Amino acid sequence: MEISASEGIITIKGNIKSIHDFQDIKNLVDGVVAHHKAITIHIVDSISLTSSVIGYLNKLVLKDGINIVLKIGNPDLLDLISDLNLTATFNAKRL
Repeated sequence: MEISASEGIITIKGNIKSIHDFQDIKNLVDGVVAHHKAITIHIVDSISLTSSVIGYLNKLVLKDGINIVLKIGNPDLLDLISDLNLTATFNAKRL
């Protein structure tokens, strides 16, 4: 997995599958939300999201009031977000 950030936009390439991936995402997102109350996350080609990432993003939206827009490249992952009833919470859209 590769992750980068620029001006409130976080781009994740590769599969999100391990606790190490979660730690990398959390550390970068924490740094970005320290300066931005709205962030966009591009999940370019991952076929999954770990429950820890979903829980962390949910906490950011519901508890911390961060506005998140998820732009997802893989249609199966977008369907998963929809099945979990998180489309509106994460403002999930096709990349």
